[in-house]
Amino acid sequence: MGKARSQGNADVAIIGGGIIGIATAFRLAEAGRHVTLIERDAPANAASRGNAGAFAFPSILPLASPGILFKAPKWLFDPLGPLSIPPAQFPSVLPWLLRFFRASMPDRIEASTAAQAALNRLSETETATLTKEAGLDHLVRHDGALELYESEAAWRASLKSWERCEKAGVEIEHVEGARLAELQPGLSPRLVKGVFLPQWKTVSDPRDYALALLEAARARGVQLVAGAVSHLADSTEGVMVTLEGGRTLKAGHAVLAAGPWSNRLTALLGERLPVTPERGYNTTLPPGSFDLKRQVIFPAHGFVVTPLATGIRVGGASELADFDAPVNYKRARHMLDKAAGFLPGLKREGGTEWMGSRPSMPDSLPVIGRASSSPRILYAFGHGHLGLTQSAATARLVADLILERTPPIDISPFRPGRF
Repeated sequence: MGKARSQGNADVAIIGGGIIGIATAFRLAEAGRHVTLIERDAPANAASRGNAGAFAFPSILPLASPGILFKAPKWLFDPLGPLSIPPAQFPSVLPWLLRFFRASMPDRIEASTAAQAALNRLSETETATLTKEAGLDHLVRHDGALELYESEAAWRASLKSWERCEKAGVEIEHVEGARLAELQPGLSPRLVKGVFLPQWKTVSDPRDYALALLEAARARGVQLVAGAVSHLADSTEGVMVTLEGGRTLKAGHAVLAAGPWSNRLTALLGERLPVTPERGYNTTLPPGSFDLKRQVIFPAHGFVVTPLATGIRVGGASELADFDAPVNYKRARHMLDKAAGFLPGLKREGGTEWMGSRPSMPDSLPVIGRASSSPRILYAFGHGHLGLTQSAATARLVADLILERTPPIDISPFRPGRF
């Protein structure tokens, strides 16, 4: 074998060009660090491309919860349900699922909710700072979101969860009748109750937002390198990042922010963390398909409908399946059928279907912290449905660790070794 070719040195090498990696690159470049961002595909081309575009700061309750224990058995084997596992995937997903059920126990819920609430509060302030510094305020919409219920009983069943959110500082408004119709005209009469979340924000388009942030980062000196990382190791000379084909890059620190692909590299470092690909599906309809005032959420069905500059996006759901599992676009069509029932005026023609994998942890908390094998390698992945929401806060926390500053919140709940 020939000698590996050098790609150059950096203060920080960030592996993963999604919204987490991009935001972290921006924050470190703002602090004067020489940053190289490494991406195996086009930047912002995975979950950062097709997500629902929400800064879901009020979303502090983990998916793992006592209530899920009653719903999950029915959902898991329904191929069109809100949470599904294709039968062929069950053996490989089972270890993750057992941890998920353990995280759903009452003794774990309070701690994970408190940690998520603290991270989301930081996310709200850090996002405001980041978008202002990067010149992206014009891409953020402050319309709030509306969670919808089909019966009084379903709404009442949600009240305990909303009380927990209010105790954590989330602003909510219970609505019905004329106020519900004012917030979103054209709803089906089947929808009788709603909860309005004024702190919820959306972006004009998640990929456009991520790419605009990338351009702001590159304007501050961030270098973008195309390639898949095959090896990652600490050495006396620094962190050595090896790309497929033999190129190498040496850095003072490395940040692993490769979403659901991250565990392939943590395994090389001797850590097998339970991050699993969680597929989401959507259909983006052309602009004008419905007069949608703000994002609307259907919690009983596991999907949302979002107004974007690029159209109306109908999507969500969770499918625990590996990268090479067959794609089931029936899930996207099933959500579109349901959306048409709840939004009778929705025009369903001309939509574009999409599927992408989120990086999900059993306790719904991301992994943020130093690798056990090296203090110079940091992890920043596993954000599940909240990657965009928590991107600015994660960037702040990673920067604090690298710059040896005290983080503004307790990061121990996100430590890699918690499993």
